[in-house]
Amino acid sequence: MTKICKRCLLKDLSYEQYEAIILNGLEALPKEDLTDGSESQRRLEVCKECERLNQGTCLACGCFVEIRAALKKGRCPYNKW
Repeated sequence: MTKICKRCLLKDLSYEQYEAIILNGLEALPKEDLTDGSESQRRLEVCKECERLNQGTCLACGCFVEIRAALKKGRCPYNKW
C-alpha cells in the first residue's frame, strides 16, 4: 500500500489515496462498532443530499462521512440521521 503523507491536503491526494484512507480507517475499527451495510448506505444517501458535504467530508464537523456513517454511535451534527 502507498504511504500517505500526514501533512498533505485532500486536494493533493489521488483518488486511490483518498479511497485508501477511508478503507483503511474502516478496516481498523472494531466490527462490533460498525452498523450493517444497509444502515450505513441509508445514512450516506442523506449525506449526499446535504449542502454541507464537500468532497467526502462534512463541513459541519470535519469528519469523513463514510467513516462516521459506518459507526453505530455515529451521529449527524444536524440530526438528519
